[in-house]
Amino acid sequence: MGKVSYGYSVPVGPIHPALKEPIEFHFEIEGERVKDVKIYAGHAHRGIEWIGTRRNPIQCLYISERICGICSVTHALALAFAVEKALNIEVPPRAQYIRLIVAELERIHSHILWAGVAAHEVGFDSAFMLLWKIRENVMDLLEKITGNRVNYAIVQIGGVRRDINEELRREIWKSLDYYRTLSERIKVLLLEDPTFMMRTRNVGILSKEDALSLCAVGPTLRASGVPKDIRQDQPYIAYADIGVKAITPDIYTGEIVGDVYDKTVVRLLEIDQSIDLIDKALTMMPEGDIVYEKNLVKLLNLIKKGEGEGVGRHEGPRGEDVHYVKIVAGSENLAVWKIRAPTYNNLLPWVPMFKDAEVADIPIIVASTDPCMSCLNRVTVVYPSGRKEILTHEELHKMSVEKTRRMRKKC
Repeated sequence: MGKVSYGYSVPVGPIHPALKEPIEFHFEIEGERVKDVKIYAGHAHRGIEWIGTRRNPIQCLYISERICGICSVTHALALAFAVEKALNIEVPPRAQYIRLIVAELERIHSHILWAGVAAHEVGFDSAFMLLWKIRENVMDLLEKITGNRVNYAIVQIGGVRRDINEELRREIWKSLDYYRTLSERIKVLLLEDPTFMMRTRNVGILSKEDALSLCAVGPTLRASGVPKDIRQDQPYIAYADIGVKAITPDIYTGEIVGDVYDKTVVRLLEIDQSIDLIDKALTMMPEGDIVYEKNLVKLLNLIKKGEGEGVGRHEGPRGEDVHYVKIVAGSENLAVWKIRAPTYNNLLPWVPMFKDAEVADIPIIVASTDPCMSCLNRVTVVYPSGRKEILTHEELHKMSVEKTRRMRKKC
């Protein structure tokens, strides 16, 4: 049976004003309805994993933060977890609490940013500007704690670089009160606004079955009624002491639809959850050291003598982030560094979400998974016959050098 042909095809991207990052869609359209879609990623390859194998794990921490400007501590934590597991490095309890506090502050700023983007995509720009103004408070707080608004550079192998003193602790509590006051107003602003409801209810539905079979992660998965969260299922750092329960939309609405509205509900409820987690962490945080080894020379020698493999997992704002490392004795550089960011898992769930949607709903459906194309750091070649081939970093580097030579010859 031949390929079904619909009315016409609409390409969107790789650069498009409604999509904040480079990705390409080919939509098969019948009337105003999307009948099929093909997704082409790989427009933001930066070779970060290859760069990482030319540097030691401490240097790689700062590179990992540049995988994504929004989830910078997410990648640094996942990498640190992997290296610490490979080398059996024990992180002091106080550092584990500080890591939790920074990670949850990042979740608050990421979810508020996303809510602003979602409002903008449906034309609710007054809400977009208000939400991004509200977000500034947590960005300023992160700067006070870490020294930076983004790319915080607070994670160190075996702990953290900065402590939280009493003055900072009071600043954080003050910020938590600020967000507690605004939390209900934000919910009313988006979840009870008739226009926002009309544009997001029953739009971009991802069923529970599709979410599980397509391996969705994070709020995209939980909005479909699957209560999976690494912080709950395999607790790490201070999450094991405090406890986390996965958020699903029925907690607020009493039902699960799996649409864009439900994804909004999950993220707004997770802001409340993060506020409570930080509050408890500040109260329960023990005294003590904040890093396994303060002397960087000694730490590098330890890494150079060590050998092993490790997998680090962290529940970032977009979902489960996984880093794998291999360390061989005699070298301080990473022998292997592989990253699987949550956007990988949330690409295929777009396909059922787009089916039978209207063309005008494409931007909000794309935005609903909170994608990050900067995280898509792989190249896979698919030939017309269906054969797949993954290009390694070395092969890509060789291709790049060969292209330079060809261009020089033409000059």
